[in-house]
Amino acid sequence: MIEARGVTKFFSVVNDDRTADGITAVLSASLTIERGKFVSLLGPSGCGKSTFLEMLGGLSAPTEGAVFIDGIQVLETLPATRKETIKYRRKYWFLSPLANHMFKNKPKHDIAMIFQDYAVFPWMTVMKNVTFALKLRGVPRSERQGIALEYLKKVGLDHALGKYPSQLSGGMRQRLALARALAVKPKVILMDEPFAAVDTLTRERLQDELLILIKESDITIVMVTHDVKEALYLSDEVVVFSANPGQIRNTFTIDVPHPRRRHDDGLNEIHARIEALLKYDINHESEYVI
Repeated sequence: MIEARGVTKFFSVVNDDRTADGITAVLSASLTIERGKFVSLLGPSGCGKSTFLEMLGGLSAPTEGAVFIDGIQVLETLPATRKETIKYRRKYWFLSPLANHMFKNKPKHDIAMIFQDYAVFPWMTVMKNVTFALKLRGVPRSERQGIALEYLKKVGLDHALGKYPSQLSGGMRQRLALARALAVKPKVILMDEPFAAVDTLTRERLQDELLILIKESDITIVMVTHDVKEALYLSDEVVVFSANPGQIRNTFTIDVPHPRRRHDDGLNEIHARIEALLKYDINHESEYVI
């Protein structure tokens, strides 16, 4: 289970005149995600969805609040004041900054991430991209190739094992990223606009393939997207963020059973409600409120 408890993220900025300024990307966001659920995060551009996702994955520490996975804190909140800094140093006085980063704040969770920009290694072949991820997870050398081949077959890339990412289409590169994430058998997959860079038909095909691959698994998936239809088609729950600073506006439970039709009446009704919320938050016109 993933729990975000009153999470806030503030970014400070030093202006050209040496004065301090800043922006609150996420403000007091609390969310509980049950194991095995597929949850999508929606909201206007710049509302902090990706920042929130990064805090869930331990790529960024919250300014306030905390994130827990299965009861274990992902990253400790960094000190923000002089008093907090002194307390922090006293607590960890015996660790160097490097050791502190490596041991205390090292992610303790089985998480895989998939990004929008095909975050695969361009200098590695399709096969090596997956076996390298398995190596980092401590999988014995004798098992890596078999596991990699199993998942590359599942995403239809077993014919391209020796090719490099530059020789693949956008959809194939994202399949590779998906195979690599699934091969390490994570408990949690975090996805940031994973299908945004491909055409509509490829996007829909990748969505269907993802649902097949995670069928009957207990993997928890959290996905950032701007596509309301995509969120409704894939998700068990849809979380809508307000405009900056990002706060959780509404949560919708999607009760339509899988397999779903993209134009199901139940999905269309929820789609209209979410669109109304987003338009109201952007335009501030009461006519959009349902």
